[in-house]
Amino acid sequence: MSTAKKHYRGSAAGNLITLVLLLGIIGLGVYLWLGNKGSDSADSSTQSGTSSAQTSNDADAPAPIEPVTGAPPLEAAATYTPKDGILQIDISEYAGYGGLIVANGGLEPNPDSFFAKEYGFKVEITRSESETWSALNNGRLAAIATTTDALAVLGRQFDAVVPLQIGYSRGADMVVVDRGITSINDLAGKTLAASQFNESEFFIRYLAQEAGVPVTVLRDLDSKPSSSELGLVFYEDAFVACDAYAHELTRSQRLNGCVGWTPRTDEVVESSNGAAKVLVSNRNLLVIADVLAVNGGFARANPDKVRGLVHGILEGNRRLRDQQAANIGIVAKAFGWSEADARDELSRVHLSNLPENRAFFAGTIDSAGSFGGIFQSSVLAYGNVIRNPTDPSRFADTSALDALAKKGSFADQKIAIAPIRSSTQATLEGDPLLSKDIRFFFEPNSAALDKTAAQNLEYLDTIKRFLQVSPGSMVLLRGHVDNARVNEFRDQGGEQLVKSMALKAMELSRQRALAVSEALRARHEDIDASRIEVVGRGWEEPAGPDSDLNRRVEVQWFTLE
Repeated sequence: MSTAKKHYRGSAAGNLITLVLLLGIIGLGVYLWLGNKGSDSADSSTQSGTSSAQTSNDADAPAPIEPVTGAPPLEAAATYTPKDGILQIDISEYAGYGGLIVANGGLEPNPDSFFAKEYGFKVEITRSESETWSALNNGRLAAIATTTDALAVLGRQFDAVVPLQIGYSRGADMVVVDRGITSINDLAGKTLAASQFNESEFFIRYLAQEAGVPVTVLRDLDSKPSSSELGLVFYEDAFVACDAYAHELTRSQRLNGCVGWTPRTDEVVESSNGAAKVLVSNRNLLVIADVLAVNGGFARANPDKVRGLVHGILEGNRRLRDQQAANIGIVAKAFGWSEADARDELSRVHLSNLPENRAFFAGTIDSAGSFGGIFQSSVLAYGNVIRNPTDPSRFADTSALDALAKKGSFADQKIAIAPIRSSTQATLEGDPLLSKDIRFFFEPNSAALDKTAAQNLEYLDTIKRFLQVSPGSMVLLRGHVDNARVNEFRDQGGEQLVKSMALKAMELSRQRALAVSEALRARHEDIDASRIEVVGRGWEEPAGPDSDLNRRVEVQWFTLE
């Protein structure tokens, strides 16, 4: 028998006393536990620092939704029939739709509205944060406000006519990420929260595609993307996606960011105590274009009413843009904002005028994404999600715009889209928004571009698209050459020869980057040379062991913020 066991045995009386004491302690513990449980039920807020409250908070975390495979299904197409001469239009809470509200004099049907006085019909505006594509398609709404990118996803099942661009979002949409992430390329291996099939998903897919980062859809927060992929987890809407990221910031951090829009994105950053930041907004990325979508059957049967809607929204845009003080109160009241908040929200919007609309649909607007350009970008960004893409001409109908132009309406208006600058000049001192390696083809051991390589022209157009979709942005062309012969040079002449050849490689890579710049400006003469910079990096920054991949020009894209 061990000494320790002898120590714990004791006498019979001692054992009895010990038993009584033990039972008393157990009873006290049960009493205290029951008391605390009741206290928790009565006032759970007093237990916010305990592990039980942490569990409760985790249970309240926003839950991801099951992602839809393929395109979102819509109800069958049917023609909208107005009741009592009132057209129902659905919008979301967004200042970009303020022109419609101003033209209508508020949300309710109004006999004094522009629509009623000029075209003889009334408009009732409803607000919804859920997608209303099905309601429009099925004839329960006359029109909705949506974004161009969504049309590519909806495709042939969506029987709608798009007669008008309402405006561009200019800073309302944002990608919010962990503080240490500096570019879109850094999102490889990370997971973001977003909402499916709207501008938040398109925005991040567009940027990831341009950076060459594949996107994979995850079903829950326990799933992980590969180290080369960006993972997306979907939530009910963009605000809930931002809520989910905010929740994870202080816990297990299974999310590295969210994609959404103001004011929720701003609130997430402000409440993060420096843990989160805005990686990029669309302040100077004109890829989110709001458009009016009209029920197809109704539009074809009522071209005069479509013209009235187009005319009214353009007039409302004009009033809100040119006479903001006199009209901002109508928008503020409709959304329940203060006038100061309404002005702030409106500062993130570009309300389109008539000449901008015509250029948008014609594809001739140089400093912004056009209807066809954004549509095709959406097709590319979604990849195999869109199995049988349609042409953008299926939706666009500019007859109302053409009629207004022919009549001389808004004859004094000019295209007025310009960069929103926070400084006088873009800087290349910080991190680029994204980088893209492009292998231009050159003649052997030369800085002359191979004129027989069709890929070279496609790559030049890729760089042009960067500059076109972001007014004021700049590109830095970083030339690189292959490093495969470094050891050979070292064997032949030691470090002195390596150093000499490194200088020659640096100059060759610079000349190749310069050749790309010159070819770009020759092909696209309207590009301002000050928006392109070049640098040669020789063999100092190999992309890997592949010699072909190392003979490349890296395009770094810097946008104004």
